[in-house]
Amino acid sequence: MIALHDFQEDIDAISGIDAVPTILDVVCRTTGTGFAAVARVTEDRWVACGVRDEIAFGLQPGGELKVETTICNEIRQHREVVVIDDVDKDPVYCNHHTPATYGLKSYISMPIILRDGRFFGTLCAIDPQPHKLNNPAVLGTFKLFAELIAFHLDAHQQLASGRARLASEIENSEIREQFIAVLGHDLRNPLASVDAGLKLIDRTDDVPRIRSLTGMMKTSVNRMSGLIDDVLDLARGRLGSGISLERHVTDNLETMLEQVVGELRQSQPDREIISELAIEGPIECDSARIGQMLSNLVANALTHGAKDQPIMVKATRTPAVFELSVANSGEPIPVAVLKELFKPFVRASAKPNQQGLGLGLYICSEIARAHGGTLDAASTQEETRFTFRMPL
Repeated sequence: MIALHDFQEDIDAISGIDAVPTILDVVCRTTGTGFAAVARVTEDRWVACGVRDEIAFGLQPGGELKVETTICNEIRQHREVVVIDDVDKDPVYCNHHTPATYGLKSYISMPIILRDGRFFGTLCAIDPQPHKLNNPAVLGTFKLFAELIAFHLDAHQQLASGRARLASEIENSEIREQFIAVLGHDLRNPLASVDAGLKLIDRTDDVPRIRSLTGMMKTSVNRMSGLIDDVLDLARGRLGSGISLERHVTDNLETMLEQVVGELRQSQPDREIISELAIEGPIECDSARIGQMLSNLVANALTHGAKDQPIMVKATRTPAVFELSVANSGEPIPVAVLKELFKPFVRASAKPNQQGLGLGLYICSEIARAHGGTLDAASTQEETRFTFRMPL
């Protein structure tokens, strides 16, 4: 006998049937046998899922016998009950290896067949002494119990399948909500930049200034178009292996990040955003995603940071690491919230009339993870800082 913890789902399913202990108790009492079990039987495994042992046979749920040493393997093939009153007097099994191996004199095993026709295993009883088992009362009882166990297993499977479908529907519902939230959250900044640009154009006849503003607005429109694709990537991130990247070696990441900061300055002209970008040399990354991350982090600082204090954006590159950070002053993030901050729908704080569903930081963390980097948050009375680090 080998003690293995296998087929855990089947063991849990049998242990979840309240009637099984009673069934095994009734089996032992009505037959006089000292051992009864519900076994999961496959082509190459015999695993006990429920056990009543009064003869010190030594099996517990999860325990295993070599299937080739059992009669249950033959029952799996022909799906018929096997019953032995006294091995020594049985013309078929008197020389069978199973009774000799385990020292059995009496034996009964009834197949458990699920509703779809699949063979689950057996309900069996054994004893080292002979017992009168081959009679209609015992056979009828075993057949009834085997069908009852099969019924409960089918119900368990249907319940598990229903739960899986419900979980899938809940996840799909969350993704649908995230589609809407991402569109509202990530499109707000470039849209506000376009709106501000149009208002400035209405108030000026300066052609160079107008051309500068329309150029900025075209860039913002392009970013909005790209964010539509990001919504699909978010779904892949939730249902698949994560947000996909289009990595390439870029020499102008600093310019792109400064442009993102410029959009946010344009949309929030009453707030001070200081940028210190010192990126020397090429970086292999998805520059659009890095820009999206920075936009979300600065937008988060604008929402939650002190209105009268500047927001600091820093980016540096060493031979080994690219680092991007956004810092703001204001009330520190509570420790309990800090631990959950990068989960969907979690906000650093709850402010009146605050828009969005709290997806910005979650998206940032997914972008960081997709780059093989980390995104950390630290919050004290002096400042709150988000830092992205990516090995090069």
